[in-house]
Amino acid sequence: MPSIYERALGSDFQKLHPKIQQRFGFSSDGGVASIGSGCMEEIWRGHFYTLPFLYLGTWRRIMFPECGTNVPFTVENYAYRDGFGRETITWIRTFRGLRMRRFDAYMIYSETRGCIVDYLGTHQHLAVDLDLAADRRGGLSIRSDAQRFYEGPLGFTFPLCFSGVAEVREWYDDDEAKYRIEVEVTNRRWGRLFGYRGSFDAVWRKVEPGSVPNHVKPLREEQRE
Repeated sequence: MPSIYERALGSDFQKLHPKIQQRFGFSSDGGVASIGSGCMEEIWRGHFYTLPFLYLGTWRRIMFPECGTNVPFTVENYAYRDGFGRETITWIRTFRGLRMRRFDAYMIYSETRGCIVDYLGTHQHLAVDLDLAADRRGGLSIRSDAQRFYEGPLGFTFPLCFSGVAEVREWYDDDEAKYRIEVEVTNRRWGRLFGYRGSFDAVWRKVEPGSVPNHVKPLREEQRE
């Protein structure tokens, strides 16, 4: 089964570095998970007036206000079928600085929307369309687009003036033999909100059918895309 990223990129998937193809090319029938560990050289935040926004993000493990340098972190990517039968990839990022913080996300490929949809947080309240591209280094570039908020019967397009646009770049550094990542979240009115940059190694862990650990799964799944 092709991965959700292969489906989104089509033939451009072959433009990615072989190591990036490996990291983004697995699916739930592969019986493996990618577990990364490394160091964030820098985690930063915007001006003081962005703090309420960032503290609010901690409520559902979407963003957080702490910043620092040389912060150990892990990223857990498991593939599984969610309760609606959709191929899902977990993005569970854990940062162990002065205080442990998590950033949880769950990605699917939406046939209806024709792109990857990223459900953010423990309860998947925020669904974000993602635009993917292969960059000149053979890395993967991801930019967030339209966002929707879902809670119970409530559902509406989330205004970007109250949210952030994320730019994510992940590539493989052949000289260092490590994966590198940069993330920047900005708001058109408030400027730079939050971001980080660092490097990591990834190992492949065997996963038996039905044995994806509970700690990486959301507390609630959202069917609406």
